Amino acid sequence: MGELYLTRDTRLNRRIAIKVLSAHLSGSAQARQRFGREARAISSMSHPNICHLYDVGEQNGISYLVMEYLEGETLADRRQVFGILAANTPERTRYCDSPTRCTRS
Repeated sequence: MGELYLTRDTRLNRRIAIKVLSAHLSGSAQARQRFGREARAISSMSHPNICHLYDVGEQNGISYLVMEYLEGETLADRRQVFGILAANTPERTRYCDSPTRCTRS
């Protein structure tokens, strides 16, 4: 759905992640609405393993999120070790206490 870039905020001297809505989806109202829901979901949560949302917007027709960069294991890495996490497994319970609150360690 999106492309993620790691960069540096030169004003505040910190690493940040910028997620942009993929170009092939930018014309889709449904994709833009989903991207907006993602931004609202992130901004409503506060947890050490969930990134903070710094900014959300659109530039030249491209929707973007600017987020805190969190180092750690990705869900893709986790899946390589444990496979797809079934809904009732201890590993999924540890990382996803609800559908909108999946975290990484």
